[in-house]
Amino acid sequence: MRASRTIMIAVTAGLLTAAPATATATVAATATATVAAASADTVGGGSSWGPTYAPGKKSVAKGTLTSSALNRTHLPATSTVAVKGRITDLTSGPSCGWAVFRISYRTKDGNVPFKHRSYLDCSKGTPRAFSFTDRDVALVELKVCGEGRAAEPSNVCLYAGTWKTLYSSL
Repeated sequence: MRASRTIMIAVTAGLLTAAPATATATVAATATATVAAASADTVGGGSSWGPTYAPGKKSVAKGTLTSSALNRTHLPATSTVAVKGRITDLTSGPSCGWAVFRISYRTKDGNVPFKHRSYLDCSKGTPRAFSFTDRDVALVELKVCGEGRAAEPSNVCLYAGTWKTLYSSL
């Protein structure tokens, strides 16, 4: 017996969203609303994010995100994203503050891998500024962690807890 798959297509504000027919209407509506809101709020202008705290308020990050050059010729749509911000270590002990960004981007062959950008502050109250720009971005997420000084964030920081979505063209 051969299984068939039906795809529902929803067009909202000139954007195209595809979801399996087995998904609930609520999920499809939420995804469509998220795309419309993210595109309306960030494309062509800047939006503030944060403050976002690490568990236990060990560190805090805040800043702005600006997206431009939205490319809707492929799915997922992508744009150039510029992020500026500050990470502040709020501890009095030996730990530091991490601002970790997970950036999903589209490659020339159509894949959508992700990469991390991490910024560390161990100055106990003096913010550290950071900024970066990436092209062909589909999704930007943030996690703030408080942990010891290291060359990179720990696996606990990267994989435990939830990521906060700052930008989505999905």
